[in-house]
Amino acid sequence: MTIHKPTATSLRRAVTFQRKGAVAWITLNRPERLNALDEPTRRALLDALHGADDAPEVRCIVLTGTGRGFCVGQDLAARRELADAGATVRDTYNPLVTAIAGMDTPVVAAVNGPAVGAGMGLALSCDLVLAARNASFACSFGKVGLVPDTGVSGVLVRTLGHPRAFELATTGRSLSAAEALSLGLVNAVVPAEDLVAEAQARAEALAAGPALAFALTKRVLRLAVHAEQAVVLAAEADAQGTAARSPDHAEGVAAFADRRAPRFTGAALPSGRDAPP
Repeated sequence: MTIHKPTATSLRRAVTFQRKGAVAWITLNRPERLNALDEPTRRALLDALHGADDAPEVRCIVLTGTGRGFCVGQDLAARRELADAGATVRDTYNPLVTAIAGMDTPVVAAVNGPAVGAGMGLALSCDLVLAARNASFACSFGKVGLVPDTGVSGVLVRTLGHPRAFELATTGRSLSAAEALSLGLVNAVVPAEDLVAEAQARAEALAAGPALAFALTKRVLRLAVHAEQAVVLAAEADAQGTAARSPDHAEGVAAFADRRAPRFTGAALPSGRDAPP
């Protein structure tokens, strides 16, 4: 497996990468466009995600935006990208959602401002979603004569049911961070000035955990969204068998017996993208 080690200078300026211990911060960096996504930005973001997932020293990823916006979705100034919108979604939006969902590394969204359209999809595709109090979410595709993409339709229907998902998709109305929390779309809402610290703390807690068990948990939970119960039960059994043989399980049992905090080594699966669920 090729190990990618992205740096802020090796990526396009529109996406920056910073390591804080075992946590990788991937930041959309087009504040003058509220971090709207054009094709170069989407491709740089995908490279950053894959690079962080491949780096053994990275145990958790935080995705956020620079300035007053998280991401307002497609950059409508990039008109040529909408000439064949289907191909654009298939080739450069769907791979982002697939990467976040498919990687073993946990991904935390730190939503610092408006998350609109595909930006909403990016945020809600993450494993944990933290929102600043001034953040907002809008499924605004219909306002420009388009339909939800970047995984938004699936998340909204699974979380809210068809009637509320349809209402949000057709009105495009904005949800405050507080309303998004009440609907179960985000995990927590924090003061804007505390968002970075809270995201880092949550990410560090994940990074310090049993990486193999967390990776397998993510795989089974993602599978459970669409698979039949028998398939999920079989996956749970297989995953448990793997986890029970890990050093981290032995350490967890020993720590419980000794009444101390466990010291996990963080041994993970060899390949997050290639191994089966």
